[in-house]
Amino acid sequence: MIPVAANDVAFSIHAVILTAFTLFQIFIYERKNQRFSKTSLGIVSAVWISAAVCVFVAIHRHSWLWLTSVFSTIQVTMTVIKYIPQAFMNFRRKSTDGFSIGNILLDLLGGLTNYGQMAVQSVDQKSWVNFYGNIGKTLLSLVSIFFDILFIIQHYVLYPENKRALPITQSEIKETTEFDSKDTAKF
Repeated sequence: MIPVAANDVAFSIHAVILTAFTLFQIFIYERKNQRFSKTSLGIVSAVWISAAVCVFVAIHRHSWLWLTSVFSTIQVTMTVIKYIPQAFMNFRRKSTDGFSIGNILLDLLGGLTNYGQMAVQSVDQKSWVNFYGNIGKTLLSLVSIFFDILFIIQHYVLYPENKRALPITQSEIKETTEFDSKDTAKF
């Protein structure tokens, strides 16, 4: 049996709270003509129905380790689904304009430190069960690191010239200022 680290529990609680906060914001802020896609509604519905069925099966059979494994699989699957559209959009546009690379760098740091934590625990316990015994955590880190590296390559290597706006010249500033003063004089 794998001992559960307190920081893993704290991370999970933190993730649930921030996800709930994000969902709350989705429902309270004005969206004008934005709507959820039928694909995303279908995926979310299928995941929630699958999770509910698995909870009822686990309750009936007292299969809590199996339920944890199912939830880990759902988390890894949803992470892959979360990253693919952004990677594809960056590729299609040949740009990362408007994309926050800072969050990706932090995510990469988190994935790498997660592997570091598992390695230190494995050395301390003289067993590599932290890697193969908690396949959900291992896969989640691998998927995150893979996509983070892909996004970093897209942002800094493949499409670097497309991500920066051209600097404003002094003549453009002068033209804008003259236009604004002429418009103001009319009123």
